[in-house]
Amino acid sequence: MALRMYLSNIDGVRPWVGRTARPSRAWVRRIARLGRLDQVGLALLGVISAAMVVVPWVVPHGSLDNVGVSFAKPGSAGLLLGTDEQSRDLLSRVLLGMRTTWFAALLVIASGIVIGGIIGLVAGMAGGWVDAILMRITDVFLALPGPLLALAVVSALGASLAHTLEAVMLVWWPFYARIVRGEVRSIMSRSHVEAARMGGSKRLGLAIRHVLPGTIGPVLVTASLDIGALILTLAGLS
Repeated sequence: MALRMYLSNIDGVRPWVGRTARPSRAWVRRIARLGRLDQVGLALLGVISAAMVVVPWVVPHGSLDNVGVSFAKPGSAGLLLGTDEQSRDLLSRVLLGMRTTWFAALLVIASGIVIGGIIGLVAGMAGGWVDAILMRITDVFLALPGPLLALAVVSALGASLAHTLEAVMLVWWPFYARIVRGEVRSIMSRSHVEAARMGGSKRLGLAIRHVLPGTIGPVLVTASLDIGALILTLAGLS
């Protein structure tokens, strides 16, 4: 009873301690506690993603459709951006290209967060030789020139969007592994983690409920900054 009262009085433990708490509600509470700008950013991310989903059903023409007029002026013949030399609607091509690029960037970032997050979480919590080995592997990938390595992979596998994404995924996860590992090492020394360990929390539960949520902020900031650089990288490799 005394231990339960001690845990309930520690800042940041209440949402994560207790078998009756639902993880989904805890995540909702964490999002609700974000700053106004963070919430606006998440809302814009959702709006843009939703808009990109419906693009194929709202564009007037396909990306390769011939509308019959070459080099049409913007606004003429009902074409907002005009046409190119092959009589293709530029507005439709821009929107469809945005859709492909947006979801390709999100896929690479998601894979980097998952792969790097798992490696960083395991390294940070395990420590010792496990941490040393995983971080040396990460350092090897960080030392290699990412664009050149991705270009070599694309050259070996062949030029296609799928191969380009695979090549970029190969070089994008080490940044997130380093960030998550550093955050985990910092969080492991905090009082609410020590209290949860004293309360009998298993290692997996400790990682998911008490350690991993603390890494969300830095990872989201890094991901938001990576979108622009990643789009430029994909464009260069294309």
